[in-house]
This record gives sequence, structure tokens and C-alpha cells, in this order.
Amino acid sequence: MKDSLLSTITSLLLILLISFHLADDIARGYEKGGLANLMALPILVVWLYGALLLRERRSGYVITLLGSLLSLAVPYFHMKGKGLASQVARSPSGGFFFAWTIIALGGIGLFSIVLSARGLWRLGRRSQ
Repeated sequence: MKDSLLSTITSLLLILLISFHLADDIARGYEKGGLANLMALPILVVWLYGALLLRERRSGYVITLLGSLLSLAVPYFHMKGKGLASQVARSPSGGFFFAWTIIALGGIGLFSIVLSARGLWRLGRRSQ
């Protein structure tokens, strides 16, 4: 399977998981669910545009790389501090899904960073 196809697939998975995670945060009351959450929409649209329409281009890889870095930040912020992730994971109301999305975002995000970096590296070598 080509790296560019893998990069597109991982970006789509990350977009899906981030939207699930944001919805879960709103449902649990960690996010207020107001108009401020609509700021995620332009980010997701640009990420989708980069992953689907700018595939195999430098700008597409850069957008995918930035989105992947964003997804890698989610587990970091949830697991630092008061241990919110461990408190939610022990709760009987869907803590497994919350914890799973955080772990999946971290793992797939890191893999997507590697794929984006490889794509950028390959494009840079072609131009030389």
C-alpha cells in the first residue's frame, strides 16, 4: 500500500476520532458545547481538504502533519494534571470509550506524523 494512501486513511481516522472525542467531552460536560466548539469545524474541514484534495502534495502533507500533531496533543493534555483520563476511565458511563479514543488518537497520530514526514522527505528528494 502506498504511503500517501496510508496517510489519507490515518488522517480520516484521526478526524473521526477527534470528532468523537469532542462530542464525548461535550456530553460529559467537560466542554460547554457552545459556539466556541464550532471553531473545530474549520480545522476539520482544512484537515479533510489537505488529506483528500491535496494528497501527495507538499501542502497536503504539511496540513496532515499539523493535524496529526494536534491529535497527539489530545492525550497529553488529558493525561497531565489531575488525571482526568483515569477518573473518567473508572466511571461506569462509557469510560472505556473515552480512554480508548485518547490512546487511539495518540498511536494513530504518531503514525500519521511519521507518514507525513516521510511524504515530505520523499517530495524534497524528488525536487533535487
